[in-house]
Amino acid sequence: MDFDASRPIYLQLYEVFRRHIAAGEWPGGEKIESVRNLAKAYRVNPNTVQRALAELEREDLIVTDRTRGKYVTEDENLIALLGRDAFVEACRELRRIADDLSMSKEVALKLLSEQWERGGDDGSRTH
Repeated sequence: MDFDASRPIYLQLYEVFRRHIAAGEWPGGEKIESVRNLAKAYRVNPNTVQRALAELEREDLIVTDRTRGKYVTEDENLIALLGRDAFVEACRELRRIADDLSMSKEVALKLLSEQWERGGDDGSRTH
């Protein structure tokens, strides 16, 4: 993973981990990899991973069982809210881009609808 040097790495990991939970890649109730394994996977210091996980724990997105390790919350409402918040933020970013391109709401929604219908197709074109 390439990290943005202008932002703390632990915050970037925190955001990645949140996306894993929101997307169901880390399902509710699932045991989270050890700090050491996550640090190795992301090529960061274990303290950095621990700090990112501590942020998730503050939000009740993960829970720690002192004898068994860390687990993703089983609170489905909290996980759904996390996904909704991620989508809303993506919409805000899309709106900023549309504004920068002087694109109308109607055109933006039409393009979004077209992309939605394409599914996984990235719609790339060659010129």
